[in-house]
Amino acid sequence: MAPLTAGGDGGPRRRGVREGEREEEHALWRRDRIALRSVGIDIGSSTSHLVFSTLEMRRQSAVLSSRFELSRRRIDYRSDILLTPFSGGASIDTGRLSAFFERCYREAGLRPADVDTGAVITTGDAARKDNAQAIVRLFSEQAGHFVCASAGPRLEARMAAYGSGAVARSAALDGAVLLNVDVGGGTTKLALVRGGAVIETAAINTGARLVTVDARGRLTRVEDAARVVARHRGFALRAGRRLGPETAGELAGALAECLLEAAARAPLSPLAAELMITGALRHEGPVEALLFSGGVSEYLYEAGARGHGDLGPLLGRRIRERLPRWLPGVPVKRPAQRIRATVIGAAQFTAQVSGNTIHVGNPALLPLRNLQVVPLRFDDAAPGADGVARGVAAALRRRDLVEGEGPVAFAVHWPHGPAWRHLDALSRGLADALAGSLRRRLPVVVVLDCDVARLLGANLREALGGYRDLVCIDGVQLQDLDYIDISREHAAASVVTVVIKSLVFTG
Repeated sequence: MAPLTAGGDGGPRRRGVREGEREEEHALWRRDRIALRSVGIDIGSSTSHLVFSTLEMRRQSAVLSSRFELSRRRIDYRSDILLTPFSGGASIDTGRLSAFFERCYREAGLRPADVDTGAVITTGDAARKDNAQAIVRLFSEQAGHFVCASAGPRLEARMAAYGSGAVARSAALDGAVLLNVDVGGGTTKLALVRGGAVIETAAINTGARLVTVDARGRLTRVEDAARVVARHRGFALRAGRRLGPETAGELAGALAECLLEAAARAPLSPLAAELMITGALRHEGPVEALLFSGGVSEYLYEAGARGHGDLGPLLGRRIRERLPRWLPGVPVKRPAQRIRATVIGAAQFTAQVSGNTIHVGNPALLPLRNLQVVPLRFDDAAPGADGVARGVAAALRRRDLVEGEGPVAFAVHWPHGPAWRHLDALSRGLADALAGSLRRRLPVVVVLDCDVARLLGANLREALGGYRDLVCIDGVQLQDLDYIDISREHAAASVVTVVIKSLVFTG
């Protein structure tokens, strides 16, 4: 920072700032600060909403860095909550969804051209392939600016834990484990967090909109999970029939019991086991605190939300009543965000330049845009090829990704140096894990935090049988929930520019 000098009134003044001139008007101040207008759009199987934000980015010049980092985020506009429109009960009604977003832009006084960056996240039924493709087409004109992600239950659990503030809260605690429970319309996502990271996730088919009713109390929607509960508990649910208060109470109570069995990591009843989408949580240590997010949390925290013709108010009440029995003595904390926990404020743009030991097997591949980052950490003893392959499979599974469905960027934390036998094991393990990518001729992208990309690239190309669509770059720091763009190679310097789009959460 520039040194302080005495101003005309005897007070301090920045050197180079003329008397009467505000610091933010000075050219040097403006050079090191930029403001980005962002939009976060969350399209779920039950509800959809939008947030406009302003991101203030500041160059890290104090540490001689050209990198811009987020210094402040201001929320400028929150939309109301839209019940996600479906046509024919199966596919997204893109016409009604588009009209909703157009209204939001008008209310905020913005045009699409005014938005610098953003993220569109689809979850639940909205994340099905046909729906996701239709939604991406809605935003195709800004596809280069937007991160578009379809979140499966595990990725949704991670996003909710970040958005509720559970991850940030855990970073300030000394090893304490927190549990974030995101109760939505169709599913409940569970995330255990410790030390500023998500350590385990799970999901179960319990939520507010497994059934919906009209103004006369007649069932208009009955999901398969609700029928499973009805079968186990011996009652019937049929569209067009009236949902009586006794049946509604029994249904909500059963869903709350199953949800809390999963949260308490108790032995699962046959009903809870049938409703589980993933495996159960396996962490055996104590949980220090609970946070709830998602639509049902509005009722659980008694935030005064109105009902939407579903089980939301009743399910929130049943969960609150049963908590002391299932998780005795565990305090319930208020989250930073409840229903908007998975609304992404923006994709924060930062840029890094790779090291000059990169490997680009096919320059025509570049540029690449919006690659989801899949972190791989090998902190312990250098793994063998089998350990690397298992690590790749586990990292993809945690993010609900299927190897070979689309290109990703593997961000490898590699503290084991350039020893040939270690890099050979890494190469063979990656090759074994990426058979689907090779079969579909997808680019294989590896980003390392140490300067061994050229060596790894040569070894990996050989392990892949001479596969040319391979990019290995180094000297770049990435983290969970990042997306990246990789520029063409700068020929004179043999480097590439990596634009990092980090999902920014209100929590």
